[in-house]
Amino acid sequence: MARLTKNQKAALSKIEANKSYSLQDASSLVKELTLTKFDSSVDIDVRLGVDPRKANQMVRGIATLPHGTGKTVRVLVLCTPDKEQEAKDAGADFVGLDDYIAKIEGGWTDVDIIITMPSVMAKVGRLGRILGPRNLMPNPKSGTVTQDVGKAVTEVKGGKIDFKVDKTGIIHASIGKASFSADKIYENALEVLQTISKLKPSAAKGTYFKSIHISSTMSPGITIETKSVAGI
Repeated sequence: MARLTKNQKAALSKIEANKSYSLQDASSLVKELTLTKFDSSVDIDVRLGVDPRKANQMVRGIATLPHGTGKTVRVLVLCTPDKEQEAKDAGADFVGLDDYIAKIEGGWTDVDIIITMPSVMAKVGRLGRILGPRNLMPNPKSGTVTQDVGKAVTEVKGGKIDFKVDKTGIIHASIGKASFSADKIYENALEVLQTISKLKPSAAKGTYFKSIHISSTMSPGITIETKSVAGI
């Protein structure tokens, strides 16, 4: 077993063993546990009582964080020429079509989100083997295949995130930065949890929220008492 660093020991000493915290208390505590020199991401991990191997128990959704993610999101819009100005005005970092498709085919994927239009999906579709493994492939369910490209860019830049349960039944999502106030972390976390609650599949039986943990980069996870979360 790897030896704990001085900072890791200091962080662990602030968490009571086997204790579950309210979401509000955990949102404050995660700031105290963050000892990195950079502005750490704050993440939430939610274990659900679903079987993701079954199509009728897949949980996937979109949440708009009220206080954003704190990250700079690089957006590429693949669109027809008549939509280029709309995408640029909304704040897209890269806008085009055939030139960017060629660039991606050459190995370039230096973006965080790709937004496109239904009419050009035939061209974009052939990039699936490159974009799919990097979770960059546009998808109508996540709102990244749309005629309203300007609105989609504004939402993504403003804190819209998409998430889906992984094969082990866990949803991982970034909900802000350690520099956020505790209230902002709490409100962002609550938005994600309430959104996940609304997406409960009818085929899922038993306890839906198995466990919830909040952590920041390189910090130990804090166990959340699920009953303390309003609206789930």
